[in-house]
Amino acid sequence: MTKKRRNNGRCKHGRGHVSAVRCTNCARSVPKDKAIKRFLIKNIVEQAAVRDMTESSAYETYALPKLYIKMTYCISCAIHSKQVHGRSAVERRNRAPPQRFRPKRDDAKK
Repeated sequence: MTKKRRNNGRCKHGRGHVSAVRCTNCARSVPKDKAIKRFLIKNIVEQAAVRDMTESSAYETYALPKLYIKMTYCISCAIHSKQVHGRSAVERRNRAPPQRFRPKRDDAKK
């Protein structure tokens, strides 16, 4: 029987059993090593209300807190929400991590 992936789509390597986590989108039970994990960082206050809060704040420079959420997806939800995509057999052999997307900051040193 041919193998599609070298690791069978998991990161278990020698462990017999791995605990299950729930997909944040559909609540499907997925092995923790197989789940697609993404870290979501977003502002607690929506962008439209940020200006109102900064104007009414007593502090001059107050950094609004952020929400840090670890999202775990099952494979089908990760593909559907375009977190990951299917790759060809040749591209699957490439084990290098994908390019990281870092947005350019305005206050970066010049």
